[in-house]
Amino acid sequence: LEGHRPATRHPGSDGTPTVTKLFLSVHVLAAILAIGPVAVAASMFPKALRYAHSNPGDGEALTTLRVLHRICRVYAAIGIAVPVFGLATASSLGVLGDRWLITSILLTAVAATTLALLILPAQDRALAAAQVPSSDSGSAGQLAVLAGVFNLLWGR
Repeated sequence: LEGHRPATRHPGSDGTPTVTKLFLSVHVLAAILAIGPVAVAASMFPKALRYAHSNPGDGEALTTLRVLHRICRVYAAIGIAVPVFGLATASSLGVLGDRWLITSILLTAVAATTLALLILPAQDRALAAAQVPSSDSGSAGQLAVLAGVFNLLWGR
């Protein structure tokens, strides 16, 4: 087989390796399916918290808060796939040292830190306080601000 050399990669029709396309597809799908619900649930939580405080004893309002908080927790864990597959994509494209990627990694780290260290614990505290009829809903404003910051960081 003169002139034949084994292919190390099987590029797609545009020359991009198939594995890179797979990594990129999973990265984008994970961003849409995991981060989208967190962004929406975190944004809805403050309004639901205000409603729960203005309607003490409303079991449905507390259930709504619990569901929104659970969505944030579960999808945050699933959302780890976004940077994992993003880094895999960047590595296969050979752009790990590019400025735009480093900026993106930093923004992602700040967004994840905001979610893990600020939003989720604040939701925990607010959910516990909402179960006490005489407590204040003052944390709703703080949660709204934090959710807005998180959404801005992810929506870059």
